[in-house]
Amino acid sequence: MLRSVDTDWSRWQVYFGDERCLPDDDAGRNSRMAAQAWLDHVPIPHDQVLVPPAEQGAAIAASAYARTLRDVGEFDLVLLGLGEDGHTAGLFPGRDLGVAAEAPDVLPVLDAPKPPSQRVSMSARRLSRTRAVLFLVAGASKRHAVRQWRLGNDIPARSIRPESGVDVVIQASLLCV
Repeated sequence: MLRSVDTDWSRWQVYFGDERCLPDDDAGRNSRMAAQAWLDHVPIPHDQVLVPPAEQGAAIAASAYARTLRDVGEFDLVLLGLGEDGHTAGLFPGRDLGVAAEAPDVLPVLDAPKPPSQRVSMSARRLSRTRAVLFLVAGASKRHAVRQWRLGNDIPARSIRPESGVDVVIQASLLCV
């Protein structure tokens, strides 16, 4: 488990690839889930856990988080999941994924197809500026998305393209698609 890793936690900085526009203490926020599962159990200094101010709404939060990331270079690791529709972070099918060279680092998501409709997401271009990307994929509901990905279809997860490629850890039962 990540909590028991022997590391110098004081050197860690944690950023969130996406956040739901909910009150900052809402259990549905990614930052709350990460805190409960991991961050509250390790000695990473609180000022090195940088959460988008999504409670302020998508547009304001995206602008503020872009300023937070302005002087941040390449990430060491980007950890992502895969949604049933092939989305990752707040990058949903049929919406701007932020892949263009001029794409901003952070996108306001105003019309997410699953609640809540407002979110803040790093762009695909920004998430791709990393040394390593690891996708963790589990759950029977992801079977169709995994199949589309393996067939080479254009799902949002394919827009994350660091120079080093991506690593994908998939629940074994999803490989039989």
